[in-house]
Amino acid sequence: MSILKTVNLPAGRQGLKGFGKKYSGKVRDYYIVDGKRILITTDRISAFDVNLGYIPYKGTVLNLLSAFWFGKTKRIVGNHMISVPDPNVMVVKNTKGIPIEMVVRGYITGVTGTSIWGSYEEGERVIYGIKFPQGLRKNQKLPKPAITPTTKAEEGHDERLTEKEILQRRIVSPKLWKQMKEASLALFKYGTRVCAKTGIILVDTKYEFGLDENGILMLIDEIHTPDSSRFWVKKTYLKNFRKEEEPENFDKEFLRIWYVKHGYKGDGKLPKMPNSLQKAVSKRYISIYKKITGEKFTGFKYPIEKRIRNNLKFVYAK
Repeated sequence: MSILKTVNLPAGRQGLKGFGKKYSGKVRDYYIVDGKRILITTDRISAFDVNLGYIPYKGTVLNLLSAFWFGKTKRIVGNHMISVPDPNVMVVKNTKGIPIEMVVRGYITGVTGTSIWGSYEEGERVIYGIKFPQGLRKNQKLPKPAITPTTKAEEGHDERLTEKEILQRRIVSPKLWKQMKEASLALFKYGTRVCAKTGIILVDTKYEFGLDENGILMLIDEIHTPDSSRFWVKKTYLKNFRKEEEPENFDKEFLRIWYVKHGYKGDGKLPKMPNSLQKAVSKRYISIYKKITGEKFTGFKYPIEKRIRNNLKFVYAK
């Protein structure tokens, strides 16, 4: 497994030749061609709203796992996926993104500034406009899933939102907000059921939505990946919870905890990610992909820019 030659595509200001301007998000680069988006999922990994480095095969896991879930959930709500011409590439509809991240939480946990556990531990009981009961412990299951929305920041930190703020600021209409809430809870319920069958707890997750050219709500970005979700091992959860130990997991909480232990929560000097941590995180990402999909994961050699270019030729001959 190559640590140094991970995917940070495409290099340079122009990106992939023949595909026009490159746009970049925290994890994905994209191009707009013929009214569609070409999403390239890189190996960049972020936490605390900061790019921490690169994880081998991470981009492939996110792209293929999202494709799996998009196919499974399209009857719940439509999504932007059109095709997957390469393990790291997805061609999608060019929707208008809604600047709200719909975070659904089934458990009270977390170490980041937008997590509910940090606020609860400090004595808050009304968080994101939601009243939480007394006596909860870290990593405990909530009475029912809670939607804790945040802003969708292109750069910097996401900020907490409440339902009241969303409607008062007219970020979306009451009708659209209702659609987003219903879709988010339905997706979370379905994801919880599928994961449970594989011995995994879907702890929490985020969904992003957009509107197509007809104003129809669509699920975009990614779904139920180790970047957007927390996954715990169901078999050992109760034992660890009773001992007040952290659950076994297959997501990037493992990475967040490492940084917190080294004194970093998004501010101050960023510790260098050791190769051993890169390998450990990569292994967890691949493991959750195999568990959820039931499919093998085939590795490959880096760099892969040539492979991506060749595969995209079948979609757009430029």
